[in-house]
Amino acid sequence: MRILPARATVVLMEIVAIAAMAAVVVACQREPAPSPAIAPPAPSTSVPSVAAAPDAPPAGAYGECDPTPDGIGRTYFGREIAAFMTHQGIQWLERDSRESEERTSALLDALELRPGMCVADIGAGSGRLTVPMARRVAPGIAYGTDIQPEMLAFLEARARKEGLPNLKGILGDTNDVMLPAGTVDVVLLVDAYHEFDRPWEMMRSIVRALKPGGRVALVEFRAEDSAVPIKALHKMTEAQARRELEAAGLTWIGTDARLPWQHLLWFRK
Repeated sequence: MRILPARATVVLMEIVAIAAMAAVVVACQREPAPSPAIAPPAPSTSVPSVAAAPDAPPAGAYGECDPTPDGIGRTYFGREIAAFMTHQGIQWLERDSRESEERTSALLDALELRPGMCVADIGAGSGRLTVPMARRVAPGIAYGTDIQPEMLAFLEARARKEGLPNLKGILGDTNDVMLPAGTVDVVLLVDAYHEFDRPWEMMRSIVRALKPGGRVALVEFRAEDSAVPIKALHKMTEAQARRELEAAGLTWIGTDARLPWQHLLWFRK
């Protein structure tokens, strides 16, 4: 056997020690190998529930009750939703006394409409308010939406007779007003909101239709005033109206007291 000189032996031992340390460093930098006895977790294929979605009604907002003669047996924040008026009640919308009872001309002035604006009358019915709105914003667009084809047919015939090509009828449903997203400056709701089967869904669709900073004018008969000769389910208190529309993401900006029987509440997106 060949014996190395003492100096060479020392050098060789230093090399071996350095190599061993390098091997330890490399081993520490590697990812640990998965255990063959434990399989990696499979990717989740479950669909998030509606309740977990950020754009869903507040928990407990909807409920049920025994239906009253004027209601549908569904509640929203404790208020029973009223049954909607069918197209057979169109003469109520066109009654001669409406101006003196509701001061619709004062309401139109309060909207502060200007030429070129885009506006929407939700639950437009006969178009009693949609037509003057269309005149005030021309050449801008005035949408009239309703869930009843018969109401929409009446509205569109009226627009043709009045020569208003900027008045556009839209057939909505009980969940969506079907307006183009991000296009509307002012939305008007007159004595219609309290009849929405799905108020949260409808208001969310209105919020989507509004431009940033767009406004909602909510008009409802005053429940606080027993002298207003309207059935109880077809009235709303100011506090209830604010609670419901604020839940849909709108901001209350004020209440106008100029109307004799109705609240005029203003909200902004």
